[in-house]
Amino acid sequence: MKTKRNIYLMYGISLLQGMVFYGPIATLYRQAAGVTVFEITLIESISLALCIALEMPWGVVADRIGYKNTLVISSLIYVVSKVVFWKADGFGGFLLERVMLSVVMAGMSGCDVSLLYLSCREGESHQVFGVYNLLNTAGLLAAALIFSVAIGDDYRMAGFLTVLTYAAAAVLAFGLKEVKEKEDRKPVKGRFLTCLKEVVSDKRFLLLLVGMAFLAETNQTITVFLNQLKYEACGIAPANMGYIYILVTVSGMAGVCSAGFTRKIGMKRFALLLFGAASVSCVILALTGNGVLAVGGVVLLRLSASLFVPLQTEIQNRHVKAADRATVLSIYAVLSEGTGIATNLLFGAAAQAALPAAMFCGAGMCALGAVFFLIWHRAAK
Repeated sequence: MKTKRNIYLMYGISLLQGMVFYGPIATLYRQAAGVTVFEITLIESISLALCIALEMPWGVVADRIGYKNTLVISSLIYVVSKVVFWKADGFGGFLLERVMLSVVMAGMSGCDVSLLYLSCREGESHQVFGVYNLLNTAGLLAAALIFSVAIGDDYRMAGFLTVLTYAAAAVLAFGLKEVKEKEDRKPVKGRFLTCLKEVVSDKRFLLLLVGMAFLAETNQTITVFLNQLKYEACGIAPANMGYIYILVTVSGMAGVCSAGFTRKIGMKRFALLLFGAASVSCVILALTGNGVLAVGGVVLLRLSASLFVPLQTEIQNRHVKAADRATVLSIYAVLSEGTGIATNLLFGAAAQAALPAAMFCGAGMCALGAVFFLIWHRAAK
């Protein structure tokens, strides 16, 4: 069922859920509440482990109750998780928030892009995915501007404003129209095994999923958590981090150009360029003590990852052949999140020992991701 209404509503949801007002000081927010850097990465790993446990069950449920209902339920839980974050104090509170977030991420995983993909006309989805991610980044940008201009060091106010925007996003989710057609009531076990067989039959695509997860997790860990520690090490004052966050966020809006670049230079060259640029950015961050170069490295990493996201989403959706699209995409997510557990612990331990070591880890993973992409691409041709 092709419907523009869903696309526009999902655009609005993406914008509102991007408005995380505590984003510029996410690590400092947690540290101010008594959480260490290693505890932050430990919480992330626990969260990913729970995501893995919930991904496939949620995918099966989504294919049974519909993508709209799943997104509505997940959006409501999302609001509650932001309330918990706003009030959290210490390891336990932030762990609870990430546990709830795991439930949300597992529920939304595959559902949002499946609903968008099935709402698009043929050939439209890559561009739609780019705009969808662009608006999420635009929300981050708007929140960062408000943080820098009006919030300052009032961390709890930043948490409260985030609750309000996520509540508005949940309201929009109720307006979505279901796009999944009703199917025969084949037993859930049989449907799941069919999807699982489809996924594991292509070993090179599984390798590609790991490579793409390396890039995504490197971006997530460095540009969200470790960047602030790097800025401090380079002598950048916390008061200026909000403005740097705005710059990094703007670079993330480049994802809307992903489809155009892919058409012009080809998927292979474009993907390898992005993996390579991400690896170089990590090397810069590992070696430099200069604030300008550090900011440039973070911007380059965010730019590379943001341009890759729509391409990754398009590749994954095109690869799905089974009718239960959300289930297959959830299985993909399980492998990616399993990779994320290992990378989070590696980044956390490396950063605890020496921040440059964590950056070198990111460089190595992005380079390895490029190798995995090449292996898959040669077989796919």
